[in-house]
Amino acid sequence: MMLFRKQKPGIQHSRAQALQYVPVKNKEITENRQENGDVMIAYPVGMRPLVASLVKRLGGPHDKTEIKKLQLDELGTATWDLIDGRRSVQQLVKAFAAKYQLPTREAEISITQFIKELGQRGIIGLR
Repeated sequence: MMLFRKQKPGIQHSRAQALQYVPVKNKEITENRQENGDVMIAYPVGMRPLVASLVKRLGGPHDKTEIKKLQLDELGTATWDLIDGRRSVQQLVKAFAAKYQLPTREAEISITQFIKELGQRGIIGLR
């Protein structure tokens, strides 16, 4: 008899479904093009609730938002430039693979990992 059931964290999507999502840049970020052509992204990071409550109890500024920066390399910048709010992940993969003459599967792994990292930081969202 099973009394408790573990629930899966988050919604599970198939690979095909995940490739149909469209990455969208967060409106709260700022991007600056460096002299070498690479992009520097500045994005807000709020305090986690536990940390904010501790800071509040100690009398510190608890509503302060920290700004972090992320320097993209050439490949990250190329991918960033492809994100326009209209192209799906699959379309990004195809464009990236064509530009850098990579096998589609290799480009897919790189692009999806990059998008996952940007999503975890709140720099992009998926629709």
